Amino acid sequence: MLQEFDNYLRQEKRYSAHTCLAYLQDLHQFSTFAGCAELSDWQEQNSAIIRGWMVALLEQGLSKRTVNRKLAALRTFFKWLRKEGRLADNPMTRIQGPKGEKRLPVFVKETELAAQNVSALFSSDFEGLRNELIVELFYQTGMRLSELIDLKEASVSAQHLKVLGKRNKERLIPIAPELAIKINQYRAAKHTMSLDHPNLLVRRNGMALYPQLVYRLIREVLGTLSGVEKRSPHVLRHTFATHMLNNGAGLETLKDLLGHANLSATQVYTHNSFAQLRKAYGSAHPRALKSQ
Repeated sequence: MLQEFDNYLRQEKRYSAHTCLAYLQDLHQFSTFAGCAELSDWQEQNSAIIRGWMVALLEQGLSKRTVNRKLAALRTFFKWLRKEGRLADNPMTRIQGPKGEKRLPVFVKETELAAQNVSALFSSDFEGLRNELIVELFYQTGMRLSELIDLKEASVSAQHLKVLGKRNKERLIPIAPELAIKINQYRAAKHTMSLDHPNLLVRRNGMALYPQLVYRLIREVLGTLSGVEKRSPHVLRHTFATHMLNNGAGLETLKDLLGHANLSATQVYTHNSFAQLRKAYGSAHPRALKSQ
């Protein structure tokens, strides 16, 4: 049954491999707690049992954010059981996760990601060109990890990328001439090595990238260029969004570039942008200067 659910997440919901794995781990954890071995066991679950699991997780020291993510896995699973006609009542309708403080997205300073700083980290061989391109694609387009790994050769032109995001929604992301040059340099190296693969970004053996390889690369790059504690591909997505807002992009434009379903998901970046505005105000306005 969990394998069917996994197929549903991957094929219909088009969740990333990372999210699918996390959801299945959360469900296995709950099934151990609640003794769910068969469908009938899942049908007997109620809100009291789920709240008990939530309390147990918090007592183990898990953060409210982590507990909410685990509840999201349960919520999606029970909703799927209802959709499949295997469940009469969804116990998650009466469950509210623990409320926690909203954390602002972590981002890297513009000066730390200056083009010369990034380029200095990489060689001019195939892997060097590819790894630099990975960093630049994240920073210059704001795409998600799964979108980068699945990016097709046929979806890349000199002016834009065609990205297939969540819910099978396609979007076009414009690219700068400098990024187009880096793509062509990498493509030339890929062609020289006769790496014939429909994905743009591949390994030396011609196979597709995998998430851990990309995570490892970004951790190393951000550890060298920046002092941010969190180092992941999503930090570069946050950085793209924050720098766009700081330099005048509108929320609607940013929403479309990021592939958000609604504007509320994009508005979180206005907090970082406002911090930048307040700093500029404090250093420029006569009244603010007098009070310092």
